[in-house]
Amino acid sequence: MKSLGNIIWFIFGGWLIFIEYLIGGIASCLTIIGIPFGIQIFKLSGLAAFPFGKEVVDKESRSGLLAVIMNIIWILTGGAWAALTHLGLALFFAITIIGLPFAKQHLKLASLALFPFGRDYIKT
Repeated sequence: MKSLGNIIWFIFGGWLIFIEYLIGGIASCLTIIGIPFGIQIFKLSGLAAFPFGKEVVDKESRSGLLAVIMNIIWILTGGAWAALTHLGLALFFAITIIGLPFAKQHLKLASLALFPFGRDYIKT
């Protein structure tokens, strides 16, 4: 079921989200200051490509004051907009019963898009 969900996701818009995050990650990595943010955007692109069968988890070893500071900078420079976009798409997909699994995946992406530092995704 996860494979079918990923295929449907990718065909009907997942590839577009993946490409957008990939381009954003490359653009962020063009500057030295933007490299940590670019790495987080690449993390988002990996989850955006095939989100079914993956879970967002907190990393105990990497959470701390630096992660909090980087998350605040992230939110102020565009992370909030990315999360709001995924929340809007989740609301759109939640209108129908068929769209509920896709709404759940957008909520997962919204949580990672809001606070990417100190978090990662794993296969379940």
